Amino acid sequence: MLGRTLVLGILPVVLAMNAPLRTAASQSTAVPPRVSLSALWEPPTDLPDRDLFNGPWSRAHAPDPDAVYTLVRPKEGGTNPGVVVQDPLGRVWHVKQPPHTRQGDEGPVEVTLSRVLSAVGYHQPPVYFMASFLLRDASGTHRKPGGRFRLDEPTMQSRGEWSWQENPFVGTRPYQGLLVILLTFNSADLKNSNNTVYEVRGSTDRVEQRYVVRDLGSALGESGHFTPKRNNPDLFEREKFITGVNGGFVRFSYHGWHKDLLRDRITPADAGWASSLLSKLSDRQWNDAFRAGGYTPAVAERFLRKVHANITRARQVADDESRPAPGRR
Repeated sequence: MLGRTLVLGILPVVLAMNAPLRTAASQSTAVPPRVSLSALWEPPTDLPDRDLFNGPWSRAHAPDPDAVYTLVRPKEGGTNPGVVVQDPLGRVWHVKQPPHTRQGDEGPVEVTLSRVLSAVGYHQPPVYFMASFLLRDASGTHRKPGGRFRLDEPTMQSRGEWSWQENPFVGTRPYQGLLVILLTFNSADLKNSNNTVYEVRGSTDRVEQRYVVRDLGSALGESGHFTPKRNNPDLFEREKFITGVNGGFVRFSYHGWHKDLLRDRITPADAGWASSLLSKLSDRQWNDAFRAGGYTPAVAERFLRKVHANITRARQVADDESRPAPGRR
């Protein structure tokens, strides 16, 4: 009975994914045969059972909080400090540490949002959060500020970035829904350098592509072109989400880069599809996602109140658009 209930719960989402979409004239709605839609998104048929604390890679892949990590090199690129380290098992980790400014710590945001995306069907690399860790370098062993730990997983090979503007999924429901989900968290960094194509080798040595949005930390705050503050409940609570519908397309209160990704492209049905997916997460799963990012219950509650308000708003927009106009049947 439980299996039947889960399938029935996910079935409308899968059917909606295959429905014709209203998109801008320049958009392609077809996925070329050589790239399956599953490279971006797979229906989360077991969503109620997914572990949002340990994530899709499980506790077995998590960094050891008691281990001493050896410095490989300082982090290269990006706006946040960090290091690349090796643990006693020989695993290599990319650590994104808190910034030296008041812009806001990305690590907790990235892990939390990664947990949510993976739970609703989008592929994610193994990422975890540790508040601090022991680092061994040329001068000795020291306790250092932690942050997001991303594992160099041997079965995943990066093949470079992919473009928001040109990819096999533009105009499909999962692509549109991904943008809505990111904006639900007020993601302010929709740039191509945050996207990675992975080749993933399975147990049978079959290699599959995975289109992944990573470096998700610029969210849960304000959006803007220049150094928007993230991971800030005061700012996040004040930010608008959806301002209305015009010409059949949703209008978002988004002030970051690449507004063209959203202008006259996202329909109320897209917003409804994304909000339906997010609404299937339980309170326990939401709390586990924020706990995975190291948030205290009080801070998580403030963020979650606004997230749920945004989800409700997206569902309202979808319901209003599908309701017949007065005087029509």
